Amino acid sequence: MSRFVPLFAAVSLATLSAACAPTIGSNGFQAIDAKPQDIVAGTDTKETVLARLGSPSTTSTFEPDQVWYYISQTTEKYTYNRPTISSRTVTEVTFEPNGDTVTGVRTLGLADGEQIAMNRTETPTRGRALTVLEQLLGNVGRGQLPRTEDDTPGQRRPD
Repeated sequence: MSRFVPLFAAVSLATLSAACAPTIGSNGFQAIDAKPQDIVAGTDTKETVLARLGSPSTTSTFEPDQVWYYISQTTEKYTYNRPTISSRTVTEVTFEPNGDTVTGVRTLGLADGEQIAMNRTETPTRGRALTVLEQLLGNVGRGQLPRTEDDTPGQRRPD
């Protein structure tokens, strides 16, 4: 019995230390052979950028042919906690307005982001607000009952 105590303690410590290790997740653009920072302004074109980095994560809303974005993010999650973002990289590749040559490459990190507070107020809609009772009994008395068996909609005539 006494020789199982150290073995049990070692297994318990290994289990506890493994539970403290974070689960790391990588999302978005993954640089394999070339990095976005290797793009040189003035010499590279859209074709060379596509050959090195592949298609962009997203493009600009207003100038989709001029600005490409390559976005990647790394998160860490401990056992039962929410995941936290440990690093984020957004690389912006800008092209000439009417050409294919790269005019600039800018890399933004997690520190460059800004927290935006959402406004939780609702826009009022026109019309009358109905109570629950008005919603439940709103159609009572509006319809017309069928007068005869021939006027009953959706039923077949007996043959």
